[in-house]
This record gives sequence, structure tokens and C-alpha cells, in this order.
Amino acid sequence: MEALIVYLLAGLGAGVGTGLAGLSAAAVIAPMLITFLGVEAYEAVAIALASDVLASAASAWVYGRNKNLDIRNGLVMMMAVLAFTMIGSYVASLLPDQTMGDFSVIMTFLLGVKFLILPVMTTKEAMGEKSLRRKIAESVICGSVIGFICGFTGAGGGMMMLLILTSVMHYELKTAVGTSVFIMSFTAFTGAVSHMVIGGIPDLTALFFCVLFTFLFARWAAGFANKASAVTLNRIVGAFLAVLGIAMMLVRFF
Repeated sequence: MEALIVYLLAGLGAGVGTGLAGLSAAAVIAPMLITFLGVEAYEAVAIALASDVLASAASAWVYGRNKNLDIRNGLVMMMAVLAFTMIGSYVASLLPDQTMGDFSVIMTFLLGVKFLILPVMTTKEAMGEKSLRRKIAESVICGSVIGFICGFTGAGGGMMMLLILTSVMHYELKTAVGTSVFIMSFTAFTGAVSHMVIGGIPDLTALFFCVLFTFLFARWAAGFANKASAVTLNRIVGAFLAVLGIAMMLVRFF
């Protein structure tokens, strides 16, 4: 029963984070499974990535149905992310152990504060003013940066995509989240398969319930986000990220 409660809470946090803000489920599920159930880190990450696949795909479908998804530039960015994730991972393997996980936790909190204080109010009309060549160039450059950082630190993919899509590429918030979950559905699938090939199939009970709960809450959160106004969504995303960041800092540091 205790394990089921942890699966439910992990799925709730991960699903809402994915559907609302395009965050990776690994940022929530893996730490909770490790902390409260003593699951091995590699197995916990495999479960989290598998949960991310269906949740991100379902969220992307909802955002796409509401025309809040940039598929063309999303595909370009995804290719760059995947390529430079491998490069970042290789570079990280040559260096001493890093404490970049702490950086990811702190950045989650700071990103939440950013949305509360400086909300993203870019419109789709403003996004449409950019030329196709500029959009593709930005997608390649930003995707390369995101991929390298994710490969080097081992975390922060969804958070980094949301930050760069809104702050650097000036995406409207809903389109930024929709594009982020679209990309993550592919990157999470790649990560989940590689983890299971290397480490074997994780605990099937944990896998089933985490995937189920994350999918259900992500589907609901994505539907809610697409109906909310820009001001309301900025406030909710900001508050969620700030609270999540504080909770993860408390678990990690105390």
C-alpha cells in the first residue's frame, strides 16, 4: 500500500509537470522512487523515462489538437538535441564527477520564480514574424545547447527546453510546452529503451503504475493548460515549478 501511494504521488507530480510545463517525468519520479522506496537509481530512471514517453506523447497530442505545437521546428530541434546529448555524455565521461544535479534542482525553482515575476506573454502573431530560415537556425543552435547540457549533466531536458523556447526563441508559452513534450516523447523513448537494454526490465508493478498515473495526470493537465489564459498559465506553471524546486532542494540537501 505504501508503494502504491508513492507511485500515485510520483505520477501526480510528474504528470502535472509534464502536461503543464513540459517537464521531464524523471525530475519527479526517479527521486521519489529512490528516496521513499529504495529503488536503484538506474532502475528508477528507466521507470521514469518509460513513464515520460506516454505522458509526453499524450500531452503533445492535446497541444497539437489545440494548434499549440510547432512540429517542423520541433523535429529540427529534436535531431540536434539527440546528437548533442551523445556528445555531452561523452565529454562528461572524461571529466571528474560533477554536481550538476544540484544545478538542475536550483534552476527548477528559479525558472518558477521567473514565470511568476516575468510571465511569458509572447503571442503566436509575434512568433510568425520570424523567417523560416531564422527559425530553423535557432532550432539547430538551441537544440545543440540543450542536448549538450542534458548529456553533460544527465538531467534538466524539459526544464532547459522550456527556458530556451520561451526566453531565447520567444515562443508563446503554450506552444513552447507543446513543442517541448513533443520532443521529449522521442528523447524519453530513446532513453528508456537504452536503459532497459543495458540494465534489464525494471520492476513491472512500479513500471505499470508509474506509467498509468503519469499518463492520466499529464492528459488532464494538458487539457487544463490549453483552456487557461496566458496569465493564468504563467502563474500556475511558475507556482508549480517553484514549489517543486523547493521540495527537491529539501530532499536533496536536507
